[in-house]
Amino acid sequence: MRIKKGFVLREVCGENVIVGEGLGALNFGKMLALNGSAAWLWKQAVGMGDFTIDSLAEKLCEEYEVSEAEARKDVADIIAEWQQVDVVE
Repeated sequence: MRIKKGFVLREVCGENVIVGEGLGALNFGKMLALNGSAAWLWKQAVGMGDFTIDSLAEKLCEEYEVSEAEARKDVADIIAEWQQVDVVE
């Protein structure tokens, strides 16, 4: 998986949001608010280029005190949300 081109994380009024820029904004027309750990995961995913649930869960375990099972579930949940709004491919 990877983050689709044209989607970026911005801070708007103190909130972390994903917005579309350029061609990414054409069909998006909304903002997706992310909590702190989800925004951190977004940055990791962007930095990795290609990522999987397992690779992001591993990073999450390295950064936060969380079990592998909990990290995997949390990552799977946020990726499912990103897929639902079509910002990953």
